Amino acid sequence: MTHLTNSHSHTTRTTRPRPGLTYREVGATRSPEDLPEGYHHLRHSVVVGHGRAAFETAGTAVTTWQTHRASGATVRSEAVRAEPGVRLEVSAGVGRVRIGAPCEVIWTAYEEHRTGFAYGTLTGHPEQGEESFVVELAPDGTVRFTVTAFSRPAAWYTRLAGPLVPVLQKAYARHLGRTLRRLVRA
Repeated sequence: MTHLTNSHSHTTRTTRPRPGLTYREVGATRSPEDLPEGYHHLRHSVVVGHGRAAFETAGTAVTTWQTHRASGATVRSEAVRAEPGVRLEVSAGVGRVRIGAPCEVIWTAYEEHRTGFAYGTLTGHPEQGEESFVVELAPDGTVRFTVTAFSRPAAWYTRLAGPLVPVLQKAYARHLGRTLRRLVRA
């Protein structure tokens, strides 16, 4: 089931996820101030540029996986751009020590002042939950990138890593912000 709303140049898409998602609170990152209980919450926001051109560059980099790839992650996707229902695998590591994270795009926002998407975890992901990557253009021209997530361990090694996992997730969100700032400036 696909839901599409148009209001001027405002488009937001949501789709009912296919089987394989590993959590129930699908779409909860749409309301970052009200994330579900029982998960670790991550909110990281950083200014990446200024003006419409910076916003458009940042939005494209985020929704075409360029930000993830430029940060050092490998992304395999069935589509070149984030759309609801698209499945992808994000992996990080070196050589044979590589951890894959299968995901499905849950929602997208391609709006006049907001662009981004969220993906949810699929079976085989080391975590359980959802993460959004959103670029917003403020009235003063400031372009802000925000990562919002809720997650909990789903694999033995993430359970074993315990409190180290949220620290690594926050470090990765910061790295994505720095990477996107660099892409916008280039």
